[in-house]
Amino acid sequence: MHGFEELAPSDSQPQPGRSGPWHRELNRYHWFVLVVAALGWLFDTMDQQLFNLARVPAMKALVTNADGSPADDKTIALYGGYATSIFLIGWATGGLAFGVLGDRIGRAKTMLLTILIYSLCTGLSALSKGFWDFAFYRFITGLGVGGEFAVGVSLVAEVMPDRARPFALGLLQALSAVGNITAALISIVLGRMEETGAVGSAWRWMFVIGTLPALLAILIRRRLKEPERWQQTAADRSQAKKTGSYGELFGDPRWRRRAIVGMLMAFAGVVGLWGIGFFSVDLIRLVLNKRLAAADVALLDSNGDQRISITDVPTAWQSNVKRVLDSINQQEAPIRDFANGLVRLNAPNGGGYAGEFIRLLGDENNPEMVSLSALPASLKDRLQPIFDREQAPTLPSKTLTGAIGKANAGSLTRWAGITSMFLNLGAFFGIYGFSYLTHWLGRKPAFAMAFLAAMFSTAAVFAYLDSFTQIFWMIPLMGFCQLALFGGYAIYFPELFPTRLRSTGTSFCYNVGRFVAAIGPSLLGYLTVAFGDKPEPMRWAGVTMCSVFLLGLAVLPFAPETKGQPLPE
Repeated sequence: MHGFEELAPSDSQPQPGRSGPWHRELNRYHWFVLVVAALGWLFDTMDQQLFNLARVPAMKALVTNADGSPADDKTIALYGGYATSIFLIGWATGGLAFGVLGDRIGRAKTMLLTILIYSLCTGLSALSKGFWDFAFYRFITGLGVGGEFAVGVSLVAEVMPDRARPFALGLLQALSAVGNITAALISIVLGRMEETGAVGSAWRWMFVIGTLPALLAILIRRRLKEPERWQQTAADRSQAKKTGSYGELFGDPRWRRRAIVGMLMAFAGVVGLWGIGFFSVDLIRLVLNKRLAAADVALLDSNGDQRISITDVPTAWQSNVKRVLDSINQQEAPIRDFANGLVRLNAPNGGGYAGEFIRLLGDENNPEMVSLSALPASLKDRLQPIFDREQAPTLPSKTLTGAIGKANAGSLTRWAGITSMFLNLGAFFGIYGFSYLTHWLGRKPAFAMAFLAAMFSTAAVFAYLDSFTQIFWMIPLMGFCQLALFGGYAIYFPELFPTRLRSTGTSFCYNVGRFVAAIGPSLLGYLTVAFGDKPEPMRWAGVTMCSVFLLGLAVLPFAPETKGQPLPE
């Protein structure tokens, strides 16, 4: 990297009439700026995705009932929504504060501060003891996460040649998918380690790994320079009082209109992604729970109709089975049917058939322990394969329910990572593809297509995804459509504002919408509870919320078209 600082951006502007691929217009310093900004945003999105992947297991570990017992799935969903909303509020707050700071003290200095904040506070999340300290750490992390985007895209927009600018910004945003994929790979590896007993709580290790981006601050501190556009504005005393001012942003009707329209466009995409799309990971957990449960039943079932005869249960345990079944049957959800001397195993909430059946067989004084040798040979032969498959080698006793629960937790963490990886593979191509779509059609037509595609693809996932195979094509399609919008934000928002207000205006559009968008995850959790009388209520909640994309479509007529225009001054 020696010599980058000698390449002033103004010395590398393309000559008029120059043609060819956009990347041929970039010199070494342009590439250096793009790489540093991309790494900053890549690690930022890695942190965001680590939170999404760790949210459910973290809530299960940190949220309990008053008596210390585990909370049910609806409570976990509700608190998961609260944690996400608090994170988004921190994100919005940090975006507003650091957006102004980026215009006043410089893009490079502000980027350094934001990376240090979100890296170090991500690590603190691993030390959480309860919900509220976890939420506090996520709020502080959000401050740094929110500030990084605006200064990063402002930096790249101001350094790049005009013709290369939308493609460079599109590539910057597309590489954020690499950060999400990195988080997914971390989840897959740690989930597998949790399955084998190598680590205790994969979600805590995810947050520990999230501290590594702090090392990027060293590179930023040593090499990155402020854009020449910003230096000229900062040196102009007549512009100094107007730099990074919300009064200036809203005092001028042109900037005010653009800020409000941009904020509403971002609001639709942020709610769509953070209030619906990223919760597809939780939807996958629901689907996998059903499939894993069905697999366990197949091992128990000797005649193919998912029935276990009550006569196979020792006489001393039959009253215990009857008592538990009667208790469960009083609930709204028909978890068990008890008739004609048979126990029919229907899907329980939040667990596998095998684990629930074994728990029913337990002794009243020790309901989660069962001795295989005490069972009839026919039933023992059907239980033994499950025990062999699910039992962690380090467990000191044959606590079948505990072993099955632990193995399923690791498996679900691993599959959550796989889901996230496929979502972001689609996102990479969607974001970068938007760069070319907006180049060919213009900013507004490209956004219109993206809002409609995001709405229909997301609704389809929540309505119809119900098998392993669908994960591999429905999830990437949704990622392609939803994240394409964010490629548009990276290109479009810096084009709306002058240099003295670029970071401030971009932050306002991208982050103020998050204050309102913070209701999205909580609303999804609320609707999930409200649709509790429906089968799989999370699906109904997700499809209902997809209407938010129509808001982005509705404000497009008020947005200016910026295709082919230089950055405003």
